[in-house]
Amino acid sequence: MNQYLPILKHAPLFRGLAEEEIAAMLGCLGATLRTYQKGELVFRQGEAVREIAVLAEGRLHIRRDDYWGNSNLIGTVEAGELFGEAYLSPGSGAILNNVLAVEASAVLFLDARRAITTCPSSCRFHAMVVQNLFFAICDKNRKLVQKIGHMSHRTTREKLMSYLSEEAARQNSSTVVIPFNRQQLADFLSVDRSAMSNELSKMRRDGLLLFEKNRFTLL
Repeated sequence: MNQYLPILKHAPLFRGLAEEEIAAMLGCLGATLRTYQKGELVFRQGEAVREIAVLAEGRLHIRRDDYWGNSNLIGTVEAGELFGEAYLSPGSGAILNNVLAVEASAVLFLDARRAITTCPSSCRFHAMVVQNLFFAICDKNRKLVQKIGHMSHRTTREKLMSYLSEEAARQNSSTVVIPFNRQQLADFLSVDRSAMSNELSKMRRDGLLLFEKNRFTLL
């Protein structure tokens, strides 16, 4: 696991900890590492989640798939981010989504009970991890509210403008690179791909933006 310490040092869960402290913390929390190939499921809808999961390498998609194979992209997980934490509380039930590796990925699993209970060694960094876990959950809730805000707009154009405007503000640039291809962006905004592609062409014609693949320039 040591090869992932430079990445974990910048992960929200381990913010403020040195690499040697993170290494000690991984032992304290009984960390295990599992690898996944592109297309493999990390979590399957209906499974019980018992561990805190942190993506050490790669990229994951959180998807809701229905009985007929229709897919809705809920969000993405980038290296350093945690996921599945919403299902750790008693009575939260099984996970409602599939978590899919969209490229070769490595995931750290941490014992949730050890994370939220008092450490026998009373180590300083254990308390910091508990604090960071709270802040990370708050951040995830904020992102969910933002997505709901995009989807609350009535038209495809309004949804696109809402999402791209937010990305421009977050990346502090009028040119943004998004983590989705066309189908994934359509799934994320819950719109038809063909209708979205047509709307993007109209927005370019109307002088609102330029785009090439997943790079957009807001005009």
